[in-house]
This record gives sequence, structure tokens and C-alpha cells, in this order.
Amino acid sequence: MNKKLVYQLFLYFCFYLGLVLIPGCDQHLSDDYYKPVPTEKLREINTLILPEAPEEDIETEVNEPAPAELELLLEECRALTLENNLDLKVQLINPVISAENINQQEAQFESVFNVNASFSKSDTPTSSTLTGSQSENSNVDYGIQIPLRTGGTINFNLNDSRGKTDNIFSTLNPYYSSDSSFSISQPLLRNAGTRINTYSIRIAQANNQITNAATKLEVIRVIASVDRVYWRFYAARRELEVRKQQYDLAEALWEQSKRFVDAGEKAQIEVIRSEAGVAQQLESIIIAENNVRDRERELKQTLNKSNIQMNSPTVLIPATVPDPVRYELDKTKLLDIAMQERMELLELELQIAQDAMSLDNSKNQLLPLVTMDYRYNINGLGATHEDSFDLLFDKNFEDHRLGLQLMVPLGNQSAKSQVRQQLYQRRQRLATRDSRVASIEYEVLNAIDQVEANWSRISASRLSAILDGQLYETERRQYELGLVTSTDVLQAQINYANAQSAEILALVDYQISLVDLAYATGTILGSAKVRWEPLDNLE
Repeated sequence: MNKKLVYQLFLYFCFYLGLVLIPGCDQHLSDDYYKPVPTEKLREINTLILPEAPEEDIETEVNEPAPAELELLLEECRALTLENNLDLKVQLINPVISAENINQQEAQFESVFNVNASFSKSDTPTSSTLTGSQSENSNVDYGIQIPLRTGGTINFNLNDSRGKTDNIFSTLNPYYSSDSSFSISQPLLRNAGTRINTYSIRIAQANNQITNAATKLEVIRVIASVDRVYWRFYAARRELEVRKQQYDLAEALWEQSKRFVDAGEKAQIEVIRSEAGVAQQLESIIIAENNVRDRERELKQTLNKSNIQMNSPTVLIPATVPDPVRYELDKTKLLDIAMQERMELLELELQIAQDAMSLDNSKNQLLPLVTMDYRYNINGLGATHEDSFDLLFDKNFEDHRLGLQLMVPLGNQSAKSQVRQQLYQRRQRLATRDSRVASIEYEVLNAIDQVEANWSRISASRLSAILDGQLYETERRQYELGLVTSTDVLQAQINYANAQSAEILALVDYQISLVDLAYATGTILGSAKVRWEPLDNLE
């Protein structure tokens, strides 16, 4: 056949092959890497069409119906919050993730078994009868690689190969070769030693402890948060009770004024005054009821109980009441507790320890790279597998090789810059620790002062409530005797109610200030300790 024709046919074949393959490649890239989004999806805004509900009522089945009322102790609120809080569930997974990072770093010292098999067949022309033109070779290499924590590597290898050739001068054809070798490579300066080679493991362990400290801090924050929410809800309900009591008193004064007017003992203006007082108290009740609903919804959100959602009709009733006890607050002791228990300070100490490890590792990178290698090999050869391994076990042919490699960087600016960076970061972290210690001391001392101030408020507000109550009774009797007007009685009622509200607020603020003091010291209130466990269940 004409060579030119064959060449043209080959070019046509390549051309048509390209026409077939190139569109396929484009389609592959389009399907797997990028699909253009239609313009309509980017620019058109669809409307939400809601179907009309059927006229008949649809009963929704629930596993556990919501109760009409539910009394909750503070301890029960804590338990429900720790069990159901969504933010806490997210945080409890972080320690598991960081623990797996430790396992990942430790896995770098796991041994590796490897097998390498190959087969080759060659047929090459030769210019001499001393060499063969055809040969077949098969080779299987078994090996175990053992990384050492000192930075070195140990290798055990067994090579089993078979060769066949048409060389007329080959004594063994086919021949079998079995070689066993042991080798070790160990750095002597840079990257040498267990301290350097376990650096990543120790960093991962420190990160795991930092994560656990952050999780503990989150648990403390959640408990303190539910305590504050509980006491604010308690204050809102008590405030509503006070406003209802004030409304009842204003309504009773109105009825009494009408009786006095009907009997001709009072002027008609007293009825109008007392009725205006009732209207004013009604507004206070509306505001107080709305505040109760807000606080109750806040507590339901914190509890996150399945059958008591924020929109459920369940009425929560706080069963734990304030029991104010005056405590002896030793500032020095509380500061020592805060320095031991505050997780933010512990987290910073762990980061400082990480900086020290990183600085040590960076200084090691300044050293020259000196590596010592040793290899020991036993050779076996025979016409059969058995002969080859017999010679191998006889150890008649042994090789030894000892090597030393030296690499010295010229300048080594990268490693020097890394060391300086670690030094600056360590100094920055130490300065941050001093600042955080001062901040914790400031928070603890403020919390102590707030507790003492709120205790004084309890005594003052309680005395004020007693005196305003006596003043109200006096004004009421004076009104019955015709010595004062209903306006004076209403003002006395308002003062009495405000004094009661102030007493309730002082009690609740005292409880919350104790919560704040415990939080400032890194602890929680109560006699029962809390122990958290990470969520390591993958189901």
C-alpha cells in the first residue's frame, strides 16, 4: 500500500477521534464541576402559595400532651437545660472531634506493610551473542516499615524474583533470587528525639484540653443562664401578683367610695377619683402580664422540652423561692478560687504551653540535618525457589552498608524567622495572661460588692415595704374618717405596691448576684456538682 495514503488515513482517523472525544470532555467537565444556573432562577422571585385549610378541625397527635400547669424547681430547670440545650449539644461534640485528632496524630507511628509486584517481558535486538535478546522477569517485594518516635525508620524487606533469558551463556535459566534486608535511618540533629517527633501529638493533646476547658465553660454558662432566667421569671410572676393585689385594693376603694357617696358622706368627686385609680392599676396589670409571658417564653426556650415549646399553653410555676442567706465573703479566698477554676485562664495557660512546645520545635529546625543510614542484606540465588531460600538461610552472602548524610542550610532565614515569631507570640501570650488575671480579679471584686449591696437592698426594701404598708392602712382609716381624700389613699397604695416590687426585685437581684459571683469564680451554686460527658454516639 502507498505510504502516503496510509499516512493520510492515519491523520483522518486522529481528526475524527478528536471530534468525538473533545465534546465528551466538555460534557464531563460541565457535569462534574460546574453547571450553569438558569437565569430565571437567579432573577425571578416566586410567590408563596398557601392552600386554604379545610373547615373541619384536624387533630394533631402528640406523644406527650402539654400539661396545663407545671411546677418546676430550680434543680429541675438545670437538669432539663443540660439535657436539651441545643447550643450545649453542639459544644459537647467538639471534645470528641479533638480526641480523634489525637488519634490521627498518633497514627503517624503505625507500622506499614507493603507489597510491590511487577512483571516485565522484553524483546530487543542485540549486536552480540554474549547477551540475550529476550527476557522475562517477575518480582515480588514484601516489606514492613516501622516509624520510630526518635525520628528514624526501620525497614524489613524480602525480595523474591524470577528471571528467564535466551542468553546461551546464562548458567541458571530460569533463575530465582531471594534477598532479605534490614535497614535503619536515623536523624542525629534536626528532627531527632522523641520530644521533637511527638510535637504534633502533644499539640493535639493540648488542643483537646483547651476544647474540654471551653466545653466546661459553656456548661457553666448554660447553668448560670438558666438560673438567671428562672429568677427573672419568678420576679415577673411576683410582680404580677403585686399589681393584681393593688388592683383589688383600688377596686375595693372605689366600691367604698360609692357607698360613702350614696350615703351622702362623700362628694361625687371621690367616686371619679377612685375609679380613675382602678383604671391606672389595670394598665399596670396588662404590662405585668405581658412581662410574665415574655419571661415564661424565655424559660421555655431555655428548657427546650419537647412537650413544652415556646408556643405551648402550659403555665410554668416556679416552685423554688428565694431564701436569702448572708454569706461571709472572703475576697482573698474567692480570688484564689477564681484563679484555679476559671477556664479562660486555664485555656490561656495551655496556649502558653503550646507556645513553649512550638518554640522548642522551631529551635530544632535551626540545626543541620545529619542522617545516619545502615543497611544489612542477605542474598540468595538458585535454580529453584528452594535452592534460593536455602542459600538465603545459610547466610553465605551478606552485605553491609553504613552511610552518613549532612545537609546544612545556607542562611536558614525561614527557620530563624519562625523562631522569632514564636518568641514574639509567647511574649504576647504572657502579656495577655497578666491582662486576663487583672480582668478576672476585677470581675470577682465587682461581683462581691454587688452581692453585699443587694443584701443591704433586701433589708432596706423590706423595711420600706412594712412602713408603706402601715402608711396605707393609716391613710385608708383617715379616709373612712373623712380626714383625707381618695387621692391620698391611692397614692399610698401606689407607694406600697412599689415598695413590694422593690423588695421582690432586691431578693431576685441578690440571688442573681450570687449566680454572677459563682460564674466569676468559675463555679456554680448549689451542693451538687455537675459532670459533663462528650456526645460520642454516632447513631
